[in-house]
Amino acid sequence: MIYIKLFFVFFKIGLFSIGGGLATIPFLQELIDTYGWITSQELLDIIAISESTPGPIGINAATYVGYKTSGIMGGIIATLGIVAPSIIIISLIASYFRKVNEKPIVQNGFYTLRPAVIGLIGAAGFEVFKIALFNIDLFAQTHNFLNLFNIKAIILFGVILVLMKKVKLHPIVYIGLAAAVGIIFKY
Repeated sequence: MIYIKLFFVFFKIGLFSIGGGLATIPFLQELIDTYGWITSQELLDIIAISESTPGPIGINAATYVGYKTSGIMGGIIATLGIVAPSIIIISLIASYFRKVNEKPIVQNGFYTLRPAVIGLIGAAGFEVFKIALFNIDLFAQTHNFLNLFNIKAIILFGVILVLMKKVKLHPIVYIGLAAAVGIIFKY
């Protein structure tokens, strides 16, 4: 039964997360709220690892959540669930795309999807920012205002912002440095 639920939950994520990996983050947040399969911290770790490893965030997240929920078979089924909509849709439209691509209604359809994709990515960015820099769960438990802020993360965020403005390096260097510092701070 869990395999069917994993498949269909990730099928829905794959079907509705138009715009790439970051667009899956609001749907992954739903996994925390609805199913409790992962925690907010695990979602943040998934995003961080997915950003610094090959592969889309959604597929990496599906594999992780499926594995955590139901072992290797769960990881495989969740991954198949998230990629199945893309395979089905691409297979259906591939033969017709050349015929309809130049039609104004199709061009307008793609043009009108852009704001929705930007909104999904913006919402995802806000969620990552909120989870990374604030301890909302701890604050809700203690009601201590000082517990709301993740001081180490805020300092690291500030240092990275200053470095990015002052020292022009390739983004992969900053990703690697952030991963290394994150590992050091975590342990």
